[in-house]
Amino acid sequence: MTPFLNRRHFLTQATSGLGSIALASLLDQQRLLADSTPIRPNIDPAKPFASRPPHHPAAAKNVLVIFCAGACSQLDTFDYKPELIKRHGQPMPGAESLVTFQGEQGMLTKSPWAFKPRGQSGKMISELVPQLGELADDMCFLHSLTGKTNTHGPGENFMSTGQTLDGFPSMGAWATWALGTENKNLPAYVAIADPRGTPQSSVNNWGPGFLPAAFQGTEFSALKPLDNLDIPAGVSPETDRATRGFLERMNQRHLKQFPGDTELAARISSYQLAARMQLSVPEVTDLSSESKSTLREYGADDSQNILKAQFAKNCILARRLIESGVRFVQLFNGAYQTGGEGVSNWDGHKSLHEQYSKHGPVLDQPCAALLRDMKRRGLLKDTLVVWMTEFGRMPTFQKGASGRDHNPEGFTAWMMGAGVKAPFTYGATDEFGYKAVENVSTVYDFHATILHLLGLNHERLTYYHNGFERRLTDVHGHVLKEVLN
Repeated sequence: MTPFLNRRHFLTQATSGLGSIALASLLDQQRLLADSTPIRPNIDPAKPFASRPPHHPAAAKNVLVIFCAGACSQLDTFDYKPELIKRHGQPMPGAESLVTFQGEQGMLTKSPWAFKPRGQSGKMISELVPQLGELADDMCFLHSLTGKTNTHGPGENFMSTGQTLDGFPSMGAWATWALGTENKNLPAYVAIADPRGTPQSSVNNWGPGFLPAAFQGTEFSALKPLDNLDIPAGVSPETDRATRGFLERMNQRHLKQFPGDTELAARISSYQLAARMQLSVPEVTDLSSESKSTLREYGADDSQNILKAQFAKNCILARRLIESGVRFVQLFNGAYQTGGEGVSNWDGHKSLHEQYSKHGPVLDQPCAALLRDMKRRGLLKDTLVVWMTEFGRMPTFQKGASGRDHNPEGFTAWMMGAGVKAPFTYGATDEFGYKAVENVSTVYDFHATILHLLGLNHERLTYYHNGFERRLTDVHGHVLKEVLN
């Protein structure tokens, strides 16, 4: 019979065990030892938005997400493919009978817009977005993102929440739950819908999911400020203050009776914030104080393109919110609803040239002006700007159509501002822009990197829900350290 533990076995195992202890000690000293212990924010239910410290020193204090709803084509904007131009009108090698989301694919099709080198870096960017192209030297491009779905609603969910299903917390909800905000008079998290309407997945893009309800994004825009903030007619400011004081005392008494009711605490906190917003929101949404030169730079005075002018005002509002210390701002370009001018988002299936010729100018000048303005004002030192869409587009046109089908196999996002390298390009799709092939990255990696820049450990920022320690990145994701300054 072999002894359970003889002297030789003991010495062998002791030697390897000591080595493991030494390695763990060194990793711990260098802060390289993984720790899966959850880090829960210490939140006072009565003050859910109070500022809280990050897990590690943060590069960014605020985040501005520019979301192009409808799946903006990487091949017509930021992902230059000479081979696609060379083989225009030919079958894609190895995929001559390819069937994708909406059916059989046709021939490889180059972009209707020429690509030109931009800035000192010479980054090739399409003439569809020439003004954004001028800012190429300030951008960090991720050309190798991959998704999990080719459907718009689940795709929006995935980009905004890390899950394809409804009911999960959005990025902004995770960030504000963890960090709160430094502005006491404005929401910590604001979603600015496109002038044409909301994205397909609507409130899921800025919802709190299973996090406390207080951390849902507040939706308003330059065109549609929050309703019911004005003091009712016939009520004096003194009476209004006295009434709010009485309600505050009653609410606090009620809260003490039900200390574990986060819904109640969130509702009371929301009422208190709404009272403060009676002064702050009208001020931040009133663009009359902006100079004529600023309105002209953004395109907010463009009487020939009303949609561009409306979106430009939303861009100015986004800057004002970031300037006021709002932690997380989502700015949407494109909506699910369709209007009289056809498709109102970047879903270029049938007539890509016609549709994108309308969408490009709406996005380009206002967003470029927003980024230049933020840079001039020094806001990019503390703000991470993220441009994204729910998935990419095919290098082929659909058979019998003049547009590109959905493609989650390889698409582009970019970042700018606090904590990221610029000019910089990370990852690549294949020679046609069909699949990510170099430094292939997931949306989980993308989210992990955004949280890291905010000073948050994506593996330890968890919320216990229905027997699971839930994360924005689920059980996946790695920080893309190569893109960090």
